[in-house]
Amino acid sequence: MTSPVTSKQVFSYIYSVVKSFPLALCVMVLTSSIWAIDLSVRPYILKEILNRLPESKDQNIFDALAIPVLLYLGMYLLMTTSFRLYGYFVEIKMLPNLRAKIANDSLRLLLDKSHTYYQNNYAGSLTKKFNDLIDSVPEFLQIMMDRFLGMFLALLIAILTLGTVNIMFGIFMFVWAGIFIGGGLLFSKHFTRLSDQYSSYFSIITGKVVDVLSNILSVRLFATKTQEINLLKETFQGAVQADQKLHWSYFWMWFCYGYSFFILQAANFYFLMKGYQEGWVTVGDFALILVINISIVDYTWKITKDISEFSKLIGRITQALRNILDVPEIQDASNSYDLIVTDGNIVFDHVKFHYKGIAPLFEDKCITLDAGQKIGLVGYSGGGKSTFVNLILRLYEITNGRILIDGQNIQTVTQDSLHHAIGMIPQDPFLFHRSLLENIRYGRLDAKDEEVIDASQKAHAHDFISKFPSGYNSLVGERGIKLSGGQRQRIAIARSILKNAPILILDEATSHLDSITEQDIQKSLWTLMQGKTTIVIAHRLSTLLNMDRILVFENGKIVQDGTHATLIASQGLYKTLWDTQIGGFLPEKKDAR
Repeated sequence: MTSPVTSKQVFSYIYSVVKSFPLALCVMVLTSSIWAIDLSVRPYILKEILNRLPESKDQNIFDALAIPVLLYLGMYLLMTTSFRLYGYFVEIKMLPNLRAKIANDSLRLLLDKSHTYYQNNYAGSLTKKFNDLIDSVPEFLQIMMDRFLGMFLALLIAILTLGTVNIMFGIFMFVWAGIFIGGGLLFSKHFTRLSDQYSSYFSIITGKVVDVLSNILSVRLFATKTQEINLLKETFQGAVQADQKLHWSYFWMWFCYGYSFFILQAANFYFLMKGYQEGWVTVGDFALILVINISIVDYTWKITKDISEFSKLIGRITQALRNILDVPEIQDASNSYDLIVTDGNIVFDHVKFHYKGIAPLFEDKCITLDAGQKIGLVGYSGGGKSTFVNLILRLYEITNGRILIDGQNIQTVTQDSLHHAIGMIPQDPFLFHRSLLENIRYGRLDAKDEEVIDASQKAHAHDFISKFPSGYNSLVGERGIKLSGGQRQRIAIARSILKNAPILILDEATSHLDSITEQDIQKSLWTLMQGKTTIVIAHRLSTLLNMDRILVFENGKIVQDGTHATLIASQGLYKTLWDTQIGGFLPEKKDAR
């Protein structure tokens, strides 16, 4: 379960990623400050121009207006220059690099998550949150620095400037600004909470859509298009309600702000006319008060729109960080070191393990797999074979006891070094949407093309690869969808041959192959197994005939341990499985989990 993310954590995260760009941040502050000053200074200069116009009848108009006009144009030039600096240092230099930094940091955190994390989260939902963070943080920063900071400074300078005409105009703006800012702060938590709910629904929706599209063949074969659409409609109902609640709140906020603008303008007009009649307001003051007020009202109206977007951004960032900053269940210890495999001896020392909410599968597992042994694992589904292997890979954390490789506790070594030392060929391998060359080279990234081809030949993959129009440069499609199951399996085998790790795990590695190809590949695998500690999970018992040792699992316990010959000679589960096996595969146990 993910941990809640506080506003403090959100702002702390944003600070951590933007602090690397001090110059760009300074340019953002400078640009906002110049804009805020310009909002009041140019109307003030306009006031001086209007007040000097009547006096210019008695002298040269160019002499009378030269200084204020030059100042007016100078402010415009300063504004234009600051925007060009902003464009270069912020939009060109900072924002692309900021997005890249967020993407790299987020991917690193996601890749460090535990195996159970990916079992409990939609890939599509995680992808959306990943993209939300990349897009939302720069937008959040721009709203904060460009609009909120700029508007705060503009209000402060405007209040002081309006006060130069009469303190009353400054007070009007001060009171209105207090209502505006106070209301924004008062309702910000409410908006953030509603936006968080809204973002949460759309992350779920994205995840479900990706899940459906990833299983499009099942949807077609079971003719469940209508059902899937209806299920998505149900989820959308929650999203619609969350969206309506959010915009209903914005409606009332804009309602209050809209009428407060009207009252502010009415008060200003009244006292301007009264002041002009009484002689303490000039024509230039009219222009100053109205231009500043219209500008402030116009920009604050835009700010209310920004508050709406700001709340959504906070919601998206909070949702993303809730997953991305979630502490992994399995982490390297602070004093962890790289695993060094010299022999490949594996020991389960009083290991206890259970899945969450399920009775313990392994109570007190003690067993030693000698270095270089070829060990087969058999038993009904749910008996503990895959769990046994997954614990060696440390995809799950044991409750008690130790698992040792050459005397080194796998909980004290780095996970990367552990996985480097183990070659794994899964039953249903998934490939990256990359070229065949890249997928095979994934076993050893520094391998030369010749080594990749050699591994492919040993895996009996070279022939079918050569038939593709682009050969080894052919793209395999998402999760290798362009290849058959047998072809994917051979690519996975080639990848493992190239990796050449000292410990090898085969999980029904030849299950998708035809009999003739399987016989050829078994020879290659047998060569690969030499000198390695090898664990083979098999339902086809005939593949285990040459194993040094066979472990028979039942309900988490190893009920038999021996060679094929010794196990066949004794009455037990293995002989029962051998005798009842049909077509070379194990029957399914009715009560198997």
